[in-house]
Amino acid sequence: MSQDQVHYEVFVRKQVNSTWVLDMACEERDKALEAAKTALAETRVVAARVTKETLDAETREFRSITIFNEGAPERKKSRDAPEDHTPLCLTPQDLYSAHARERIGRLLDNWLGRQKATPFELLHRPDLVEKLEASGVELQHAIQKIAIPEAQAKNIGVHEVIRSFQDLIERAIQRLIKDGRRGALPSLDKEGFAQACQRLASEPERGYLLGAAVAASIAPARTWKEKVGRLLDLADAAPSEAAARAVAFDVIEQPLAEILGSKTGLADLLGDADLGDSLAAMTRLAGAEAVEMLVRMEPALIGVMPELTGPAARLANWLGGDHFNSVRTALGQRVLRELNGPRRLKPGDAASEIEYLRALAMSLTAASSQSLLLADIQEAFIARSRTLVASDFVEALVGRERPAREEFEVLVKLAENVTGPVNKCHAARWIMACAKALKFEREFREGPFKEGEGSPVQRMAVLAKLQASLTRSGLPVEDYGPIQVRLGEVGAMIEADNRIVASITRASVPLVHKLTLLLRMAMAEAAPAGAAADRAKAEAMKLIRMPEFRAELTASPEAVAKVRDLMQSAGLAA
Repeated sequence: MSQDQVHYEVFVRKQVNSTWVLDMACEERDKALEAAKTALAETRVVAARVTKETLDAETREFRSITIFNEGAPERKKSRDAPEDHTPLCLTPQDLYSAHARERIGRLLDNWLGRQKATPFELLHRPDLVEKLEASGVELQHAIQKIAIPEAQAKNIGVHEVIRSFQDLIERAIQRLIKDGRRGALPSLDKEGFAQACQRLASEPERGYLLGAAVAASIAPARTWKEKVGRLLDLADAAPSEAAARAVAFDVIEQPLAEILGSKTGLADLLGDADLGDSLAAMTRLAGAEAVEMLVRMEPALIGVMPELTGPAARLANWLGGDHFNSVRTALGQRVLRELNGPRRLKPGDAASEIEYLRALAMSLTAASSQSLLLADIQEAFIARSRTLVASDFVEALVGRERPAREEFEVLVKLAENVTGPVNKCHAARWIMACAKALKFEREFREGPFKEGEGSPVQRMAVLAKLQASLTRSGLPVEDYGPIQVRLGEVGAMIEADNRIVASITRASVPLVHKLTLLLRMAMAEAAPAGAAADRAKAEAMKLIRMPEFRAELTASPEAVAKVRDLMQSAGLAA
């Protein structure tokens, strides 16, 4: 049996009392299992099931085997409850709804991909439906994939559902082919798009007729990017009269949304890149004006948020207006879905992933009023932050050969860029683990250290800077407080090892200079807050009480203001 005769279907129940609904179908087992598990993990559904469907070559029917079933148990229906045997679609017109087109796109994904066509085009192009009908197996395969879950949901026979769908599809195909042969479908080459919109604006079948004209207009395009360009050409040519213009954009929006909703279509338009670059491009496309203003204020984002060119730049201009709202919203929702998913933004480059996530957070927040709710954005970044504080990501970010001081700084930067109280707490634990490690203590007490920072006094100052960075990290004080205490303990060890405070007090320098050094340590500038700073503060108090100090200060009036400011900062003066 050939490989293409086996496929996998994902069914979901969104509520406990809901029936099973087909969510997707694909040829890859791992992809189906991942989709089911992701839906459960994101709590979008209460239960998910994956079945393996094998086509019997003789009977042309599918044998179904459940390979995954998790979630809330299915409640048995009451025997008295009436059964709903109403099909999903009753008339050919029902196939043109957004829900039906989305389902057609899933069922015929591979075939449509090979034809470089969208479900919208399939429903409006006689040549395309004739090609699908001639393929035989593709259409029959799609009908069986949708008929099985429908039959299970309605508790009726599969063959009955298949016959119902076959009859519906046959009527839709014959209608389209017949209209094409008798010349009932408009041609934009003959009358132009604006004139066609105005002529059909009052027609009951205006969506169907104008859709056929639009589908025929973009049919010659060989790439998805070219199709988008042709659709935008039609948008440029739309009539100015309100009713006709509304009809025009309603029709154009359908194939445009389907192209941008597919991975291949979006990749062709924005460029085939990793997930981070793709999401950055999608964000700039969906909120071009807001992101452009943000980039001007934050030049560092230029390297992350790519400049759009060609049809993508044209589309961004249109999305910045009042048209194609559903396309803009769909792009934003797709960005959030990817952020909620498990895929890495920058595989193999953990540091860049943090930069991209920060840029996306700023850009999406700036564009939130246009297409997304701020609460949804925050929820997505909280979900993504969970992956950033996971052990595999932290190990990839820190590496094995990085000095302890750099590890600490990298982890603090990680804490600055994760959101959510739980994720902040996990980030703080990683920082504490770094600070408590023997490697960290040994490096600060014995070296090696960066050139120009290797002396004990300089290492104490570095610890003070690390302490200060924790207060700016966004961590709550209950999380970063214990880490600051640990840094103070390491600082106390360095001071004790080298008797820094005693060396300062015995040094043959003016008392004002000694006091300045001690006060800088006491105020956690030249030493971390803790025992070392306390010892410096105690020695400073002794110096202040010495008569020699008062005499020296009197002889040097310019030092009075400086010493007074330092004493206030160290808490030694009112």
